[in-house]
Amino acid sequence: MKFVVTGGAGFVGSHLVKLLVKKGHEIKVIDNLHKGKKENLGEVINKIEFLNIDIQDYESMEKNMQNIDGVFHQAALTVVQDSFRIPEEYHNVNVKGTENIFKIAHKNNFKVVYASSSSVYGHQKNVPILENYEKKPINPYGQTKLDDEILAEKYSKLGVKIIGLRYFNIFGKGQTLEYAGVITKFLDRIRERKAPIIFGNGSQIRDFIHVEDVASANYLAMNSNTTNSHVNIGTGNSISILKLAKIMIDISGLEFEPIMEKALEGDIEKSQSDNSLARKSFDWKPERKLENWLKETIK
Repeated sequence: MKFVVTGGAGFVGSHLVKLLVKKGHEIKVIDNLHKGKKENLGEVINKIEFLNIDIQDYESMEKNMQNIDGVFHQAALTVVQDSFRIPEEYHNVNVKGTENIFKIAHKNNFKVVYASSSSVYGHQKNVPILENYEKKPINPYGQTKLDDEILAEKYSKLGVKIIGLRYFNIFGKGQTLEYAGVITKFLDRIRERKAPIIFGNGSQIRDFIHVEDVASANYLAMNSNTTNSHVNIGTGNSISILKLAKIMIDISGLEFEPIMEKALEGDIEKSQSDNSLARKSFDWKPERKLENWLKETIK
């Protein structure tokens, strides 16, 4: 089958592209290399078509989305703190850019699986979080993802097949600060033989999901009979930031205590998914464990 992956040179996108190539599909990657890197695609670059295009360029996008079976839309601006500084740019890329893809899908009749985010939920008192919980994002980035979901519902009513995957905190090989950034920051400090820095009191909980499980979720969603849905992609488990820091310190064999600093603006307190809908909708389940990956990576 023929698929387009937007943001295919990024962290999640590149893992997805590699999976699709492995499955024998014909892949076209669209990425403006604002954050993505062609090196992320090194092992498959000769097996795909790569196009340096911005998703805000409707004409170029439409031209390159002819006669395809589906689009995996991963391109987005994702740094929460940056979204406070340049909210208009976040809206242009994340909302207007995404609507371009929905418009083209309506015109050319293909299915879209796109990256939504657990940030649409904002602060929730009760966890694990179900898909029907109230949506109340607490930062401009989360608002752009909620705006995308509203657009998805609009285009679904026009007949477009759209599945939005609400990613929780993604980690794995090649991750950047935009994804599960706390793990990257802790790793950097430990490698420098310095104590991890925790913003807040460390009681915040997170649901960390491996990037290869996220890639698998995209693939299964595209090939499922589900046509219109928004689905949580997380492990269903959670860990506190303080416990995460202590586990990483223990694995490293170093002896120090985490450093506590002031909490960050727009930081969510509780984030843990209920993933039963993903299991039911396209028979997906996470397989990779955070602690095993940390042991491999730190040692």
